[in-house]
Amino acid sequence: MDSSQFRAAAHSAIDHIIGYYDTIESRRVLSDVEPGYLKKLLPDGPPELGEAWAEIQSDIESKIMPGLTHWQSPNFLAFFPANSSYPGILGELYSAAFTSANFNWLCSPAATELETIVLDWLCKLLSLPECFLSTSSTGGGGVIQGSASEAIVTVIVTARDRYLNYLAADAKTDGEREGIIDAHRHKLVALFSDQAHSSTQKGCLIAGVKHRSIKVPGSSTSNYSLTGPLLRQKIEELKSQGLEPFYLTVTLGTTATCAIDNFAEIAEVLKDYPQIWVHVDAAYAGAALICEEYQHLAVGFAAFDSFNMNMHKWLLTNFDCSCLFVKERKHLLNSLSITPSYLRNPHSDSGLVTDYRDWQIPLGRRFRALKIWFVMRTYGVSGLQAHIRNTISHGEHFAALIKSRPDLFKSITPPAFALTVFVVNTGSGGQMLEMQNKITKAVYERINEEGKVYITSTVLDGIYAIRVVGAGPKVRRETLERAFEVVVEAVVVVRDVGLGAVVDVGEVNQEQVRGV
Repeated sequence: MDSSQFRAAAHSAIDHIIGYYDTIESRRVLSDVEPGYLKKLLPDGPPELGEAWAEIQSDIESKIMPGLTHWQSPNFLAFFPANSSYPGILGELYSAAFTSANFNWLCSPAATELETIVLDWLCKLLSLPECFLSTSSTGGGGVIQGSASEAIVTVIVTARDRYLNYLAADAKTDGEREGIIDAHRHKLVALFSDQAHSSTQKGCLIAGVKHRSIKVPGSSTSNYSLTGPLLRQKIEELKSQGLEPFYLTVTLGTTATCAIDNFAEIAEVLKDYPQIWVHVDAAYAGAALICEEYQHLAVGFAAFDSFNMNMHKWLLTNFDCSCLFVKERKHLLNSLSITPSYLRNPHSDSGLVTDYRDWQIPLGRRFRALKIWFVMRTYGVSGLQAHIRNTISHGEHFAALIKSRPDLFKSITPPAFALTVFVVNTGSGGQMLEMQNKITKAVYERINEEGKVYITSTVLDGIYAIRVVGAGPKVRRETLERAFEVVVEAVVVVRDVGLGAVVDVGEVNQEQVRGV
């Protein structure tokens, strides 16, 4: 493909992408293909002779589209969103065109320096404490990771090494140091609440350390939040068993309910345990910190060691773009920095530049800062804030619709960050809970089988619940009103027509829907 052919192909691809975005709402949001569908449609190997772009592009619609779940659709109300935008796509385009590995400053100075600059912009925009800036007196700074899971692996490894190095700080010889580390490594244990994301558990598996969860209660006031007393109780319990807590994940916006841990109480407890690394997982809800009304949540973060949020979830920046901030970058470098001769250069040796390979698990990295730069400049602060506030408003509207039908639904927790968690109301009592779970699960499954909207579920203290997240850039108030109608219709079919009955929702009498 020469430059003129690329120009024609690129124009055609861009037109196709624009058409896809303009009509995405009309597509079935959840793919309904069977496993192995694509193997039946493609040949056993690549073509002997190259094919024209027009022929290749035609297969996108006929072969790839049927197997896509359309995350950018306004009818995608599942998990948490993976926001995309045209400026973000353009950032990906330029990053692909430049294709540099960027493991050190010299690979492409602009890639490193732009990342430092835009992450400082983001740090200020989120109102994070000054210690997380690259210019801070603590030696902090930000780095782009692939995902929040990758960020957690990185800080668990760093926390492990910081803790062990602290224990061995007074060793007189390498042998003595190694002996101290070996004596304690198997005692290390990482902590997190039972509502924290599973990425902490996976990070512990990778780092080779133990992990323990802390059971947190759900109530009208706590909303499944980790508190100081619960944390202290768990730390003391583990220490009595000869284990050594070295790491803690706290969460701003848990996956199940968007709960917020009690940061002030946790910080107070950890004054007695200063060697425990505390990481704030704010992968989704952290984006709300760009709005003044949420910035009080970040006031106490200076007591913690690291913070992570994903711009690719709620801030209009294409996947992958997970932003990790640390209070002291020296701990990352101490744990992850290796400099073989082929990576040596005068600029890195001078200590005057940043080599982001020392801030992450992989060596190479893409020029992802371009996406942040393009998105921030295109939308501006006010545009990004408007996006967050609009989607929260839409989510609260959906929660109000759920609340307006107490005969059909019960909210499990208050709405938070555009998330509503609810069940089908079947009454109360032990036997009723079993029926409630069965009906709620059947309603959830029917909605996704129908494919008009896509939602997810969760289980909280034995309660099976439905989650609806209205935070996509194309979500509108009327989108969620239609989604509410879909949910009500599903209740009609499952609860009133019969549990597990196979009925076309389109055939359900609308008077029955309104009157159920």
